[in-house]
Amino acid sequence: MNISDKKKFDSAAELLRTVGGKLRPRHTTAVIVAAGSSARMGGGTPKQFLPLCGMPVVAMTIRAYEEADCIDDIILVVRPGDDGTYREYSEKFGFHKIRAIVHGGKTRQVSVMNGIEAAAEDTAFFAIADGARPLTTPDMIRSVCLDAYKYGAASAASRAVDSVKTADEKGFVTGSVERGTAWNAATPQVFGSNIYRAAAYTAREAGFEATDDNSLVERIGRRIKLVDCGRENIKITTEYDIPIAEAIIMHRREKEKSEVSE
Repeated sequence: MNISDKKKFDSAAELLRTVGGKLRPRHTTAVIVAAGSSARMGGGTPKQFLPLCGMPVVAMTIRAYEEADCIDDIILVVRPGDDGTYREYSEKFGFHKIRAIVHGGKTRQVSVMNGIEAAAEDTAFFAIADGARPLTTPDMIRSVCLDAYKYGAASAASRAVDSVKTADEKGFVTGSVERGTAWNAATPQVFGSNIYRAAAYTAREAGFEATDDNSLVERIGRRIKLVDCGRENIKITTEYDIPIAEAIIMHRREKEKSEVSE
């Protein structure tokens, strides 16, 4: 059995070992949100369209979900007027899982709901993702999805390595967070469709604005399993993140070459 076949075998085996050896309904739709204004990036080109090792940031993100075997289809949430660019990417890079392209709203929360409402009726899980996380890998996506199938809700994250402080509105320290319990949340954030809909609709009725989708689900008392996906899964936010991301990509490529040669 070669390496490629072994990976396929291991992946299938993992999916069959969800809960008690039974395969739960798991049609999983990725909702990739790329409707932001890129205000913190600066410059004239939105961050999702910036080139990263020869490929646009958002196209690299989409590719990971396209290649992830646990993702059945993809909904893109984009800025009005960008539809044509994403159709070009779909054709150029051979993306076949894109089910719909919808427009974002005034807030990220509204944008995600616009994507959710375009999902297939039989969607059992939503994998909600930032369009500007191009270093997400299919393996990361699979790991988070498998825990979501088991627990109902799971999120990519990384353990905090720095001391974490809380502060008041003027920037003065008000306390410290125990580093052993502190995590940095990332995406994908994967939820059972009924769980997410309940959380989102309840928040909308209460006028609650969340910082991420985990916050919505936390609010209704559901537990979320954090999955350590490492520190490489960064979000492109400022101009300085591009060279960091490129360095990580080059490191990955060199590592793959080394493993193949062995």
